[in-house]
Amino acid sequence: MLDLSPQNPVPVLDRSSFASFRTIGIAKANELFAKWLIAICILVLLGMFLPWTQNIRARGTLTSLSPDQRPQTIHSIIPGRLEEWFVKEGQLVNKGDTILRLSEVKPEYLDPLLLDRTQQQINAKEMTAKSYDEKVRSLDAQIDALSGGLRIKLEQAKNKILQARLKIQSDSIRVVAGRTEIKVADDQYTRGEQQFKEGLVSKVELEKRQVAQQRANATLIDAQNKLLEARNELLNAELEVNSIGNDYRDKLSKAESEKFASMSQFYTTEGEVSKMQVDLANYTVRAGNYYVTAPQQGYITKAVVTGIGETVKEGDDLVTVMPARFDLAVELYVRPMDMPLINKGQKVRFMFDGWPSIVFGGWPNHSYGTFGGTVVAIDNFISPNGKYRILVGPDKDDDQWPTALRVGGGAVGFALMSDVPIWYELWRQVNGFPPDLYTDIQNVSTIEKEK
Repeated sequence: MLDLSPQNPVPVLDRSSFASFRTIGIAKANELFAKWLIAICILVLLGMFLPWTQNIRARGTLTSLSPDQRPQTIHSIIPGRLEEWFVKEGQLVNKGDTILRLSEVKPEYLDPLLLDRTQQQINAKEMTAKSYDEKVRSLDAQIDALSGGLRIKLEQAKNKILQARLKIQSDSIRVVAGRTEIKVADDQYTRGEQQFKEGLVSKVELEKRQVAQQRANATLIDAQNKLLEARNELLNAELEVNSIGNDYRDKLSKAESEKFASMSQFYTTEGEVSKMQVDLANYTVRAGNYYVTAPQQGYITKAVVTGIGETVKEGDDLVTVMPARFDLAVELYVRPMDMPLINKGQKVRFMFDGWPSIVFGGWPNHSYGTFGGTVVAIDNFISPNGKYRILVGPDKDDDQWPTALRVGGGAVGFALMSDVPIWYELWRQVNGFPPDLYTDIQNVSTIEKEK
């Protein structure tokens, strides 16, 4: 064991005293390696301060901006049997072009003259309603006539009552006059008897006074009989007024009852006519659904129902159509952690499937084969895959997207964030922090205006 104490230090080796060391010397490779190592360390250290553009990468697919420009499936509105195809897969069709024809399968619609016969039923019901309307008008005229007759009859009856009362007054006067005549005749006859006993008048004169007395009695009885007849006529006239009222009320009630019954039948028939008109309209629309037409200009991509004679149900898929004109967009899905960093109008770079690209995520300006986009829509609710969907359209200030792109193709997007040093980005990646949110004055003002 060496004694390394200060009292016994290790002697320093003198290389010049050895021939082998003098022959080998110091290797130049060691000096060159040290220089390169120092230079590389300096470059790496300086590179740590270079700017790096933070980004969020997301996988997506090509779609269209407008919902009506996306692939759509044409459904069968009615159940039916496939009779004839008028197009082929891949064929371009215009709006309104016939794609296929269906035939009816429900028994209640199999009649080929269903529309004509329904129209005939409607015409017959309309004539029935018209007849009820005419009957109501006739009953109105009859009710008016009965009301006029009632007024006339009541006036006549009231006149009879007035005549009967006047006749009673006249007969009452005659009865009073008859009683006066009887009293005078009785007095004359009594005086005549006295005078006859005294011999002042003859028997003939006495007999004349007796005849006058009997005539006065007869006249009184006749006047009393006529008074009783007049009173009976008054009672009969009053009873006739009630009888006329009851008779005409019965006739008017019967006529009004027939009128309301006719009106009820008229309204019922009108309701049936309306219902049959609705049925006719439904039959007409249903007949128009036998021919399935293209909703817009597009290409027939896939025929779901292929065979002739196949039956389809209501709502079954028939054929898929891809619109001929569409505005492309990319549908991206981002993580909930990155969602708060995405804003409308934010710039995005894309790599499309089939277009070779050389991408430098931190230096997008030096990337090759990428295309620019702008965020146009952000979903407010998470998708079933656990991510948020954003819709990105073409950037008008960047290169135009390839014309050969098709809906459904894949794309990889890079949402550009703030520029930071490389050392900061490495530190963020190691710690798992989210990218920094980049908002300048212009973007902030744009977001506030949109809100």
